[in-house]
Amino acid sequence: MPRFALITGASSGIGLALAEALARRGQALILVARQRDALDSIACELSQRFGVEVLFRLCDLSEPLQISGLLHELEQSGRQIELLVNNAGIGTSGAFLDHDWPSEQELLELNVLAVARLCHGIGAMMERSGGGQILNVASMAGLLPGPWMSSYYASKAFVLHFSEGLREELRKRGIKVSVLCPGPTRTAFYRNADMHLDKVGNDKRIMSPEQVAFLTVKALRRAPAIIIPGWRNRLFVQGIRLLPRWATRKLAGRLNCMALAS
Repeated sequence: MPRFALITGASSGIGLALAEALARRGQALILVARQRDALDSIACELSQRFGVEVLFRLCDLSEPLQISGLLHELEQSGRQIELLVNNAGIGTSGAFLDHDWPSEQELLELNVLAVARLCHGIGAMMERSGGGQILNVASMAGLLPGPWMSSYYASKAFVLHFSEGLREELRKRGIKVSVLCPGPTRTAFYRNADMHLDKVGNDKRIMSPEQVAFLTVKALRRAPAIIIPGWRNRLFVQGIRLLPRWATRKLAGRLNCMALAS
């Protein structure tokens, strides 16, 4: 039986690009998302193009009971997960108090609790099978506070710090943990969050999902603690680390406010 990489949010964007990049290297896949038609089509295409086994599972990761069902099925199937990619996530934009609470709760359930739950459940499976690797997808947004996207930035800060902590905890259990912090990327994320991507940064800073995936999969061989694709993004991160916190708040707030859809 092949060893699988399980990728959440695999129906589009960075998740889909990572699935293709891994399949290209001969990796068997389990794709997880909510869209049956998209997953069915993607699984067939990747299997035919790269000759690997590609399975898919429908799961709304903002629903704890559905995550429990997914973990139970994986446990019962006996399939070995050698790589977990926690990529699924959503964002909201605008003033926190102007959002209805269910949308904020969905963000926290998906971006925070689902990541922790899958790391806990699949991490335990990895330990029993002798080890594995976890890649949690955060964002450069996790490095600073983000007015007008406060919940999203905070959720990615959780993913970043949680992943770095797990890296030390799980090292001796044979599980490598890395966290991906991409910068602005041309995906449906900004449209779904009612933001204009072109106002976030210039074209040279905005990467394609395929570029992010290529650099990420290449880096996974070394399993670094933090993966920041693109030298411009790494330079930006070094720059904001030199700024006082009040300045990073103002900078992020101004950029987010500019990007809000009118």
